[in-house]
Amino acid sequence: MFDISFPELVVVGVIALLVLGPDRLPGALRTLGLWVGRMSRTFSALKTEIEREIGMDEIKRQLHNEAVMDELKRLERDVRGPTSNGSGHAEVKEPEPPSVASPPAEVSAAASNDSQPRA
Repeated sequence: MFDISFPELVVVGVIALLVLGPDRLPGALRTLGLWVGRMSRTFSALKTEIEREIGMDEIKRQLHNEAVMDELKRLERDVRGPTSNGSGHAEVKEPEPPSVASPPAEVSAAASNDSQPRA
């Protein structure tokens, strides 16, 4: 991590022994070990939290994409409608020509009675 070799650690230890003295060196090393352990746990917890947040963002993104795809499929079904023939193209029905048959006699008689003025 810090790329410190063994000879460099020996030099740091000798300097710490000279500066702190043999009485305070064990307590200083114990305190240093506690701080390094706390920092390691803090970084580990932070890393775990970030990975969890990134995972949640990914899950949210996937859920959103699935919802968008479901909406697109629903819209596609609505556009194609129930007259789809399965080939991907909607059937086009030709309009029927208007009927020229005469109306039934009852309707014709009722219409002729309405057109006459009443007295």
